[in-house]
Amino acid sequence: MPVYSMTGYASASSQALPQAEGGPASKASVTVEIRSVNGRFLDLGFRMPEDLRGLEPALRELLSGHVKRGKIELRINTQREGDSAWPQPQPEQLNRLAQLESTVRGWLPQAQTLSVHEVMQWCKGGGAAEKLDDATLDAAKRCVAGLLEAREREGEKLVAILMERIQHLRALASQAEPLVPAVVQRQQQRFLERWQEALISTGAAQSLPEEALRERALNEAAAYAIRIDVAEELARLRAHLEEIARLLKKGGELGKRLDFLIQELHREANTLGSKSAALELTNVSVEMKVAIEQMREQVQNIE
Repeated sequence: MPVYSMTGYASASSQALPQAEGGPASKASVTVEIRSVNGRFLDLGFRMPEDLRGLEPALRELLSGHVKRGKIELRINTQREGDSAWPQPQPEQLNRLAQLESTVRGWLPQAQTLSVHEVMQWCKGGGAAEKLDDATLDAAKRCVAGLLEAREREGEKLVAILMERIQHLRALASQAEPLVPAVVQRQQQRFLERWQEALISTGAAQSLPEEALRERALNEAAAYAIRIDVAEELARLRAHLEEIARLLKKGGELGKRLDFLIQELHREANTLGSKSAALELTNVSVEMKVAIEQMREQVQNIE
């Protein structure tokens, strides 16, 4: 399955030929635009003419069936070739308006009569908006398909960036691994030297057996070596990287799982830095944090 980004844009247009009853054909067109940006959940927004507002449930179902996360805005614009032309009122329309005006003036004698301009405005359009529904849904379906293609292309780029960062983190882990035994041994030797200096300065070396002092020193040195050893952190970091790479190859809805794994990577890098007893490991930890933060920024755009 492909990996989808939450960022994308698509547009599609559809032509319609609404036929007013008893009147000439009037061409009409519908343009649907969809903009998508990243978001924690699915957030749908619609901007459309009021005469097409009844299509919102169908459009909402269409989008939610193909998109799972992201802030999405769908815009619909309509154009009619005869919008600027003089309308041709039909007898049925004029008769209906006359009846309505008579009823209103019967109840409200002070009401003003309809002007020619108002009559022309009421007759304008002739029911074409309802016949744009099919054209709007057709354009919306093609627009959603275009959006998915755009999100897939963007997703491929994000995967390439993340795989590059994964390789960089693996290289940093390999760079840190041979440093660990040498750092532990160096710090352990330094600890033993300071331990011996402390015993001599306090006079404990004359009052306690040499074997007991040596055994206690070795135990303390071993405990200190365990505290500064980062081999487990490096192993867990590698395991998280393997899982991220596996998910990226598998595809699908990965955003939330990847976000959790990025948090775990950051935790291991922080522990590596806090345990570091050498400048070399500190530098590796800093570079890891930079790479992980770069990954976090990209993961936030994955569906």
